[in-house]
Amino acid sequence: MAKTLEFRHIGKYFPGVRALDDISFTAEGGKILAIMGENGAGKSTLLKILSGDIRADEGEVLLNGNPLSFTDPHQALKAGISIIYQERQLYPALTVAENIFPEELPRNKLGLFDKKGLYEKARAIIGEFGLDIDPRERVGNLNVAYQQMVEIMKAVRRDPEVIAFDEPTAPLTTTEIEILFNEIRKLKEQGKIVLYVSHRMSEIFQICDDIVVLKDGGFVTSFNVKETTEADLIKAMVGRDIGDTYSSLKRNTDIGDVVLEVKNLKNESLKDVSFKIHKGEIVGLAGLVGAGRTETVRAIFGADRLVEGEVFLDGEKVNFKSPQDAIKHGVFLCPEDRKEQGLIMFRTVADNICLPSVDKMSKGAFINRKEMAKRTEKSIEEFAIRTPTQDKIVFELSGGNQQKVILARWINSMVDTKVLILDEPTKGIDVGTKAEIYRFCCELACRGIAIIFISSELTEVINIADTIIVMHNGHITGQVKREEATEENVLALAMLE
Repeated sequence: MAKTLEFRHIGKYFPGVRALDDISFTAEGGKILAIMGENGAGKSTLLKILSGDIRADEGEVLLNGNPLSFTDPHQALKAGISIIYQERQLYPALTVAENIFPEELPRNKLGLFDKKGLYEKARAIIGEFGLDIDPRERVGNLNVAYQQMVEIMKAVRRDPEVIAFDEPTAPLTTTEIEILFNEIRKLKEQGKIVLYVSHRMSEIFQICDDIVVLKDGGFVTSFNVKETTEADLIKAMVGRDIGDTYSSLKRNTDIGDVVLEVKNLKNESLKDVSFKIHKGEIVGLAGLVGAGRTETVRAIFGADRLVEGEVFLDGEKVNFKSPQDAIKHGVFLCPEDRKEQGLIMFRTVADNICLPSVDKMSKGAFINRKEMAKRTEKSIEEFAIRTPTQDKIVFELSGGNQQKVILARWINSMVDTKVLILDEPTKGIDVGTKAEIYRFCCELACRGIAIIFISSELTEVINIADTIIVMHNGHITGQVKREEATEENVLALAMLE
């Protein structure tokens, strides 16, 4: 008899928000169930209830007919439930092996820590995944993709009855995604209950059996993957037919003079990187994980030191010694990790949007709150930020709305925006909000802002950018115009040595 995980009439309230409203559905062992919905639909809240991180206000969760009641995540782990969240839960100062076995460090006959035994056990798991990771390496030294794989290995190693993946592939390369999918298929064959949350449609149709759709905290419908289409699924998620996401975008046909030029950028990650971007142009940086895309924009932004190379802005040589220097000159970065590097999570929407302009709205120690509120309200309206008030804590917003807050910060700041760098701006964002981000990018380009757009989703880069610059191992391997770009020729350049 197949195992079952049943959600019955789940309700959850937060101050001013009904996060979940009468959610009911069943997941079966030996199947992979996708939980789909726009940001703010309630997916992460549901997983947090399952994991014991928060408690439901209404309803119950049953595993194989038995009610579950957890007061903390440790109880859920003991009951055989593992959740892999978007935010990695690792110890950066500890080794890979110690992170894979955080609560089961092996002991020798004397009861002492068996380091050799730990590394052997970790190597076996790493080998099963087919990854080139040293179990003795500190997790903090790994790139984001490998950190994510360590998180996944930790969860799978526990041999849970229920395992849930929340946007697991966001930082992964194509090769690593295939490794992950092979492991998920093994879990399915073992009869495990697998929940899968992702905004990447292609993954849902590739790996999942059934789909549950949530919207605004409520249950909308369910699908069998083989009996539905991407268009049907999108319509159920957003409540409307959004059509062809890319063909409806308004393109800038008046690309101007060169606004930013970089020549021969070199440091420990970069090897002679040179390119130009024009006023009103969208330049996409493509490449596999570790190609040097993020390192390039961080060097331009003054966040990482350059050993050699020159940066020119409007034909004038500049030397950004810090991000503050870049910001003063109108060069802005929306970083890959919006929660760790882009936002002050426990400050308000207004505080985050007005951050770069606070000194210009201040007189002595006093901030002009009226001007701050005016600017924030304009940003909320322009970027369609879904928040009950501008005093809402950013941590409580969905991922898509957090991303909009960062965009609004730079566009409506009191500094003239010349270059806007977007590093993975749609990571972990639903299809409806992605379409909004694409529209914002094209509208900003039409205003004359030069945009550098980084994404691990090749389809995005090819359809958004006017020019695609492809990188591999810290250097540029080619450049392609949108009209000539295909996934095949861009990927071929991304794999060139």
